[in-house]
Amino acid sequence: MDYALRVNHKKKTTVSSEHRNEQFEYLQAMRQTFQGRQWPVISVDTKKKEMIGNFKSVGAAWSQEPRLVNDHDFQRDAQGIAIPRGTYDPAANRGHVCVGRSHDTSAFAVDALGCWWQGEGQRRYPEASQLLVLADSGGSNNCRHWGWKANLQRKLCDRLGLTVTVCHYPPGSSKWNPIEHRLFSAISKNWAGRPLDSYETVLNHLRTTKTKTGLVVTACLMEGTYPLKLKVSKEIMAGLNLRPHDVLPQWNYTISPSTTKM
Repeated sequence: MDYALRVNHKKKTTVSSEHRNEQFEYLQAMRQTFQGRQWPVISVDTKKKEMIGNFKSVGAAWSQEPRLVNDHDFQRDAQGIAIPRGTYDPAANRGHVCVGRSHDTSAFAVDALGCWWQGEGQRRYPEASQLLVLADSGGSNNCRHWGWKANLQRKLCDRLGLTVTVCHYPPGSSKWNPIEHRLFSAISKNWAGRPLDSYETVLNHLRTTKTKTGLVVTACLMEGTYPLKLKVSKEIMAGLNLRPHDVLPQWNYTISPSTTKM
């Protein structure tokens, strides 16, 4: 009668937008444009935060004996928290993860992006001056977050001389962001059933994540503190060299270096 033990599948969308299909078509067109010009297209997001300590990890791992872990996952027993901020290059099938220890803020998100560009991006794309970022519509790269756009202007465009185009996925569509199923899923499988008892353990599992399709992952620990609730003034926003696109400007925009007038 087709009965079997089955797990729940996250397939039903609870948030929808009337512009959902239009944005997906625009995203595809932008990806083709950038890839055709040999400009980098990257997917970014933050993976689920993990407590550092002798806590139970979801999944199973090969071993001769089960590892004994704490009977409760109390945050007071944690040595800290790991915030994996990922950058994934679909064309090269390469991932880079910056592990933060503070808060998942817009400043942290942009610093992680800059870390990828200076460590890998500019070597992989030496002739590129433009970058396409595929991001969710919420979180530290919220499409409405002033801090996200202000930090992109100051830390990426002005400091590194990049012109950055951002295209956000519609609300409720984060599962279609390439980083979710091409990078984060592989990481989850690699450290399944293995307690993340130190930052070194986290970095080791990230760096040893591989797939049959050739995925390679690099990782680093991001030092520093990222305070919450930092406000961006209207004057700073007015000074951004930001151009909203004609198609769904709330989700698609380009930020250029301040020295370049659009």
